[in-house]
Parts: sequence; structure tokens; C-alpha cells
Amino acid sequence: MNGTLTDTPGLIAGLYTDAANGTGCAVVLALAGAVGGVDVRGASPGTRETDLLRSENTVALVNGLVLSGGSAYGLSAADGVMRFLEERGVGHRVGNHIVPIVPAAIIFDLGVGDGAVRPGPAEGYAAACAATADPVAQGSVGAGTGATVGKALGRERAMKGGLGSASLDLGEGVVLAALVVVNAVGGVHDPDSGALLAGPRGADGAPMESAAVYADHAYGGGAGRSAPLPLGNTTIGVVATNLVLTKAQANRLATVAHDGIALAVRPAHTPHDGDTMFALATGQIDAPEEFTRLCALTPSVVARAIVSGIEHAESLHGFPSYRERNGPGRRGRSGDE
Repeated sequence: MNGTLTDTPGLIAGLYTDAANGTGCAVVLALAGAVGGVDVRGASPGTRETDLLRSENTVALVNGLVLSGGSAYGLSAADGVMRFLEERGVGHRVGNHIVPIVPAAIIFDLGVGDGAVRPGPAEGYAAACAATADPVAQGSVGAGTGATVGKALGRERAMKGGLGSASLDLGEGVVLAALVVVNAVGGVHDPDSGALLAGPRGADGAPMESAAVYADHAYGGGAGRSAPLPLGNTTIGVVATNLVLTKAQANRLATVAHDGIALAVRPAHTPHDGDTMFALATGQIDAPEEFTRLCALTPSVVARAIVSGIEHAESLHGFPSYRERNGPGRRGRSGDE
């Protein structure tokens, strides 16, 4: 177990990072196919091929998944992943043709670095070429490169978000894992201690509770300078297992994955977030009795991945990180002060 998404047998992952321009993408490949599901909870999503993943629709197996920066422009990174898979004969066969199934979701990171530079087909192809079963790098990499969190006081008062991952060994060879890009309006808390790890920065530079900022504004205190811009935020990710799941069960797993977002990101699922969670099941172990336990533990694994993304993130383009303020291995203000 390496503690990241690639602990899931049947999945490999690759990243493309452009730190200079503040963007990137992450690619997850299931070369033998994986049953997919999705739940779009935020009101400002940017997605591709999510209708196909509905339980009632025909195609069940996913060949790849893209999480990208670049706003809607970044969805084109999936074209490069499709080319990579087609070259290798991986995809849904339709007559003499191969059609790789590659759903995607994006974050808005155009306000970090150079917003005119976005991941596209070449970057998606590069990330696919880099995919391995090695531990997934975390922090200000891949789709987490331009991620920020805590925007209740405006983007200029935000902190650095990032790409995070976590996994859990359920015994008897069963694995549950998550990979999440944290780019939220809300702040991020350690769900175990309640410690605030990252949020809107106050006058002293210290992170503040996002909910308190909104409440102060609502009750006349005026701390909330302005509402976050639509499409400016989003937490996206995937939860994965090597169990045999039906398409309906994969969709249910994606639904409960959002509970992990709500545990760690406060507030979540706002009108300005595009929160989207995918689920992948590689189907190597048939143990129907494990599904309830899988659903019970998914929120915790997703929340751990979110926290890990914040803890690994490095400061970039003027957005300070948790590590810069607290150093590695520490857990925020309530644990330190």
C-alpha cells in the first residue's frame, strides 16, 4: 500500500504540471476497464461524459478519467487521453472502431498564473503517457497546480489548494482509495480534530472560518467583501475500489463520496462550486457483502485525501500554503495555538 489512488489494482495515474502558468491535469487509466459512476453536486459544474455514467444508460465500463485545470477549456485534455487509449486498442468497440470512454471534470484556475494557458489534448496525452502504478504525487501538481481554497473574502485572500490522495486496506485484498482536487470556495478543516487548515486570510494573514465570514456579512458585519465569482471554484475527484460493483452501486459510491467533501470543506456544494465526484470499480474481487462497509468508509477516505492535498500543497503565484504557515506535519491553528 502506497497510500494513494494507485493502491487500487487495475488503476494507474499520471500528471501533467505547468507550475509556471499555474495549471495542469491528472489522468486515471483503467486499461482493462472499470465500472464508472458519478454524482455532480455543485451548481457550477464543468464536466464531460457524465450522462453516459447514469445507471440506466448502456455503456458500463470506463477506460480513463481526466481531472483538469483550465476551466471548460481543460475538458479538451480528454481528447489526448482518448488518442493515447485508441493507439493501444483500449476502448468500447463499435463495429471496427474503438471508442475510449473518458469522462472528465474541470476546476477554474484561470485566475492563477497565466489564464491564457490551459491543458489541452497534448497535455492530456502527456499525462496519460506518464501514468504508472507508482504513488501519486500530491499538492501543487497536476490538476491541483492552480487550485486555491477559502475565497469568501475574494480570490486575493485565498490560500493554496491542491491535489490529494488517500487509500484504505479493508482486508482480504479489498482496497478503497480516493484522489481529489481541492479548489473550493470554503475553507478546509481536519475532520478528526476540527482544526482549520486553510481558509480566507484575515488582516493578520491567518486563515479564518469561511462560515464565520459569510455569517458576519449576512448579519451586517461586512467582512464578506463580495460573493465569489461563478465557476471560480470546485472540488472534483474520484473514489475507487477493486470490488465488483454494478453501475448503480458505483453511482451510489460517488454520491456518498460527497459526504467526504462536506466533512472537510466548509461550506461545500455552494452555487459557485462545481463539486463532482466519480467512482471507479475495477471488479477484481466479488464480495457483495462489502458494499455497505465501502459506503460507510468512503467519506473518511475522501476527507483524508482533501486534507492531504492541503498539507502537501506548496505556495504558488502569491497564494500561501498551509505548509508555509505551519510547516509539514502540523495540523492547523487549533492544534498549534
